Amino acid sequence: MIELKSPAEIERMRTTGQFIAGILSELGEIAEVGVNLLDLEHHVRNRIRERGAQSCYWDYAPSFGEGPFRNVICLSVNDAVLHGLPHDYLLADGDVLTMDLAVEIDGWVADSARTVIVGTPADEDLRLVRATEEALEAGIEAARPGNRMGDISAAIEAVATGYGYPINTEFGGHGLGRTMHEDPHVSNKGLAGRGLKLRAGMTLALEPWFARTTDRIVFDPDGWTIRSADGSRTAHSEHTIAITETGPLILTQRLPRLANSTQA
Repeated sequence: MIELKSPAEIERMRTTGQFIAGILSELGEIAEVGVNLLDLEHHVRNRIRERGAQSCYWDYAPSFGEGPFRNVICLSVNDAVLHGLPHDYLLADGDVLTMDLAVEIDGWVADSARTVIVGTPADEDLRLVRATEEALEAGIEAARPGNRMGDISAAIEAVATGYGYPINTEFGGHGLGRTMHEDPHVSNKGLAGRGLKLRAGMTLALEPWFARTTDRIVFDPDGWTIRSADGSRTAHSEHTIAITETGPLILTQRLPRLANSTQA
């Protein structure tokens, strides 16, 4: 069942989304060589507590995980791309770090992810991150009333194909609003003109994620962290959007990055 949100409800989701955007911007500045992933986790815990918000991850126990999840952010490094458990790890020069955060404020949820490169970026890693960002932009542009879900999926797929990256279809985007995961599923691969018709009031998390040389994944022994099956590096970009009568509205829009930043 898909719940259409009113303009007022969308604004409440945007309040949550802007809080998440601010945290991800902060983490992008904090994530430097030598910083421990647990320090990033604790920073987010403090920010959530100060705001009086609720983590969508804490105690989350879906069928695909080894629940309950007992962290407030997913931190995935290099070949890890989804659901990474924060752990005692010091970031190294050139690490590719994906940060994925979902929070609830006053009963409304938003979800966003970004990938940054710590220290000195490698060209091939910058290219991979850029591909996910461009795919996200393309998917958002296709999220208009009267289009079909397949138009979003096909737009994301076209960018990945253009860069030469394979696409995994086991995990993708999703609806959200009062809870973190709602209908519908949004695949990162699909056929234009096919699938569910898009309507104003739908709120979606679009999240293209790619591994450089494989579409296969493996789980860590922790039961959560998902990695590329061949160890190739990965990247992930995600925004929560609302479909409105005039087009897509990004609810988790981040501040522009600093001009001298090396982060993607």
